[in-house]
Amino acid sequence: MGINLGDTFPNFVADTTEGTIKFHDWLGDSWGILCSHPADYTPVCTTELGCMAKLVPEFQKRKVKMIALSVDSVQDHHGWSQDINAFIEQPPVQKLPFPIIADEKRELAVQLGMIDPAERNKEGLPLTARAVFVIGPDKKLKLSILYPATTGRNFNEILRVIDSLQLTACKKVATPVNWKAGEECMVLPNIPAEEAAKLFPKGIRTEKLPSSKSYLRFTPQP
Repeated sequence: MGINLGDTFPNFVADTTEGTIKFHDWLGDSWGILCSHPADYTPVCTTELGCMAKLVPEFQKRKVKMIALSVDSVQDHHGWSQDINAFIEQPPVQKLPFPIIADEKRELAVQLGMIDPAERNKEGLPLTARAVFVIGPDKKLKLSILYPATTGRNFNEILRVIDSLQLTACKKVATPVNWKAGEECMVLPNIPAEEAAKLFPKGIRTEKLPSSKSYLRFTPQP
């Protein structure tokens, strides 16, 4: 099983560190990011959730709600949260600034295609992979990244991608390799030159190519 880009994200009901949620109601009209974790009290996950907690202001600036998932209980999540807060030198509180879903039966991990068969826990059960799902206000999946359990995520890259997703959702541009917010964007190839000139009054720069085709068109970020 799994979910594809453009699919409506499942409106699951789950127990979390902030009580029971119904996902679409919890998301409201915000963007959302769901990050799964193999297990509580594990080293890479601890560094990741600590990083997520520190980056909450950056996600809030982008109107993105954050939620995590791990296969352990809510009680374990609360205990683990104290370790995470200690690691990032916050007061030893039981709560992180976002909810953690308890997926003890691995139902969501299976439904969303987040199982890593190559990595197993001490009981021999496959671990949950490090999935990243970005969901739009329309409840559709906008981005999916799947890391193995042994590789921690790069949250600066995730923020960069969210900047691109939010820009390209409302402007007729694409973002080139290694793009960062504020840099040049690319005019979509299906926009005729005359329409492009009206859409992008800041100007368009076209790269000269051996093929003489004018498909590499750049414009300041709208």
